This record gives sequence, C-alpha cells and structure tokens, in this order.
Amino acid sequence: MNSVSTTYEAVIGLEIHVQLNTATKLFCDCPNQPGDAPNRNTCPICLWLPGVFPRLSRVAVEKAVLACLSVNCTIAEESAFDQKVYYYPDLPKGYQLSQHHKPLAVNGWIDIPEENAKNGALRRLRIHHIHLEEDVARLVHETEGGKPVSLVDFNRAGAPLIEVVTEPDMRNPYEAMEFLKILRTHLRYTGSTECSMEKGTMRADANISIRKPGSGEMNTKVEVKNMNSIRHVGDAIGYEIQRQAESLNRGEPIVLHTRLWDPDKQVTTAMREKFAGPCVPDPSVPAIQMDQQWLEAIQQNLPEMPPHKASRFVETFGLTAADAQLISQERDTAEFFEAAVSQNLPPAKVSNWIISHLLPGLRDHQLSLSDTPLTPARFSGLLSLLATEKINAAAAREILLQMLTKDAEPEILMKTAGLEQVSDDDALGDLVDKIIADHPSDAADFKNGNPKVVGFLMGLAMKASKGKANPKRMKEILTEKLNALQQTSE
Repeated sequence: MNSVSTTYEAVIGLEIHVQLNTATKLFCDCPNQPGDAPNRNTCPICLWLPGVFPRLSRVAVEKAVLACLSVNCTIAEESAFDQKVYYYPDLPKGYQLSQHHKPLAVNGWIDIPEENAKNGALRRLRIHHIHLEEDVARLVHETEGGKPVSLVDFNRAGAPLIEVVTEPDMRNPYEAMEFLKILRTHLRYTGSTECSMEKGTMRADANISIRKPGSGEMNTKVEVKNMNSIRHVGDAIGYEIQRQAESLNRGEPIVLHTRLWDPDKQVTTAMREKFAGPCVPDPSVPAIQMDQQWLEAIQQNLPEMPPHKASRFVETFGLTAADAQLISQERDTAEFFEAAVSQNLPPAKVSNWIISHLLPGLRDHQLSLSDTPLTPARFSGLLSLLATEKINAAAAREILLQMLTKDAEPEILMKTAGLEQVSDDDALGDLVDKIIADHPSDAADFKNGNPKVVGFLMGLAMKASKGKANPKRMKEILTEKLNALQQTSE
C-alpha cells in the first residue's frame, strides 16, 4: 500500500498480555507449564468446575508488583478481581477473573528514543494501568476423519497474566515497536517473566484510529490481534493506518470491530464485532491489600533498571552511550560484562568482544547466556590469552564459539584444537622465506614499488601457518625481508 496521507494522524494504544513465570497457576497449585502434554496440569479449580473456590497466589502478586514497579507504576493500596463475563469455547465457565474496576497499578510510563533524533531526545509514553488476570484455555483445531474438529487444552487455563494497558500516546509504528522492546527489557530484568512473543508468553493487541492532525479527537478505533512478533505489530499498525485513511477518503465510516493480522499476505482481515461483556465484582477472591511494609519488601528485589545501568556504564567504564545501551539490554549480559571487567580487563575491550562476537554467536546458536557453560572467568581467560599473544584474534573467535557449547577452559580448547599462536621469530622467518621463494614475481613487484604485494603475501603466509602465526610479528618480518631484498637489488 502507499504511505498514509499526511492529512491524518494516527492514535495508537496497546494492550499487552504478559505471562508470569510462577511455578504454579494464579488460583491453584497446578504447575504453570502450558507446553506440557494436553490437559496434564489441571484440577477442579482451573477446569472451572462448579463449587470450587480459587486461592490467589501470593508469589504471582509479588512478581506482578515487581513488574509494575519496573515501569514506574504506582501500586494501588487495594485491588480486586472482577468477573469479566463472556462465553467462548476456551472459557466454558462463562467469565474470566480479571481486575477491571480496581487494577493492581496505575500511572506508569516508559521513555523511548525519538525517531531519527540525533541528540538523544526521549519521548515519554504513558501506561494507564496494569492488572492481574487468569489466562484462558487453548483451542486446538485439527482434522479427524476428514472433518475439522476443535479440542480444548486446559494446561494454560488459570496461568497468571498481567495486562499492560497504555494510554493512546503512540502516533506511528516505530513508537509502538520501541515501546514493546523497552517494556520487554524492563520486565525481563525483574525476573518475573520471559516476555517471549514467539513462545506466547507476551501477546500484544493494538487499538488504532486516525484523525485530523492536532484535532485532539478520539475517533472510532479498530483493534488488531494475532501478532506474534514486534515486527508484525509494526507492520499491522502501518497497514491499518493506511486502510483506515483510504476508507475515509472514499467516504466510508470506520466501524468499531476486531481484526486479525495475516503476516503472509501482510493485511488485516475482519474477525468479529468488538464485544465487551459486563464486569462484576467477584465474591470468591478477597481483595489484595498492599500495605507499605509488604511493598517495601518487594521493592528490595527490584534490580537496577536498564537506563540507569547504561548511564552508569558510561560514567564508570567509559563506554559509548550506544555500547552501554546494547550491553544493558539484557540483565544477564550486563551482569556478565561487569563480572568480566572485574577480572582486570579493559572495559572497552570486554564490551567490544561481547557486542561483536559473543552476542552474534549466541544468536547464531539460538542460545542465551544461561544456556551455555561460558562464565565471566572463562571469557576473561580467553581475552587474557589474546592479550598475551598466546592466540590471535581469529583463534580467539573460534575458541569463543566452542565455549558456548563445551564445558572447558579456554587454554584447554586452545591446545586441543592446536590454535596456540606461533610467535617464534625463527619459525616465522622460515615461513616467510618459503613464501617469498615460491612467489618470486610478487617479490619483484614489491621491488618495483607495489606495496600491495605485502598484503597478498601476508595472506599466503597466514594461510600456510593455518592461521596460527602471530600476524603482527609476521607482517614485521615479511616487510623486513622484502625491504632487504629491495636494498640488495639496488
């Protein structure tokens, strides 16, 4: 589609469901493991059988509060659950326990970098509230005997969720995507959730409307669901803004309804009319009373958040703002960096190797740091081998990749793979002599004033050493011998 007409301004708000990583579900003691065999983790409470009473998990509340604090929310002294009434096959009891009238937290915010800003300017996006609720069951659509059937898996039913509801402050896809990225980083820092859209532990819906620029009106919105990546959120919002603009330009009104995003066709499609059932206070779950002492105890577990950590890395370790931000994106990476620096290594070098080599290696292997046997001490040991010229940079990169899967010290891996650097002048001199002897025409070119020959012969020498030669010393010896040949000829 063509870009949206500048005669319209988008108004965007997000509703983000995040699954908490508690051991048990929100209202019962069943394991919170939705990916297990279907209907394995169930009981009368999460099967929603008549006559049962939910029991609220204190751990879920504490993890939710920690998540709310990480995005600058104010925790309510009293929050309570309501029955959000609607019927759907994945919710056979006819209502969902959620916090509609008295949410857990209000008035949060996240700062994002302004798009294309060169001065580091930030834009504040507000969070209206965050509430707790139970997840619903999962419908599985299959074919049996040539006929379509729908099955229900209750493993997910009753899993603890928080829903982050933003103010309609976003104006374009970039802002929505940046909000999700930074929200995910903050929530992961607390340890309360994995926040993986790919695995379904984070799900985002977008409410989108358009208006005349600067009008301040809140026009009819359209909700878009079924987006399982941040990129899809941006694409869906961009498409929907354009679709609504073209509808208005044709004189067609925008109708309140829900749409789905089709990532293959890159379009939104109509799903159903927007439905909002009544929310009535639930009598079975007591209200949450958050006293100051309990709140302060939870606050003690709130880690240093990414913006503060990045600023400290700039001030304490002299990192660039861009590098500090990259290092601080994941809590385990930031803690790994600090632990490695504590081994008396230059912070800039540690940062460069993490950003340029470690993080790409983890992405290529689809691993997180916690999945590997790599420790800060082993990482520091590798960089020490490089600094003392026992290995060269190419060997260090190869050993680093091995350390992601092999439980061994870097020196052991160096010796096992035969990657120890050759720095002996006699050995390097013999290698250079052979290369020059085997390529007399190139040596003659150097005599005739072609300095590029050094790079070519250097490549041959490194290849002949199987990458183990000390490249700095090798180049020095090669240059010395070529210069000596030139002087002899003169």
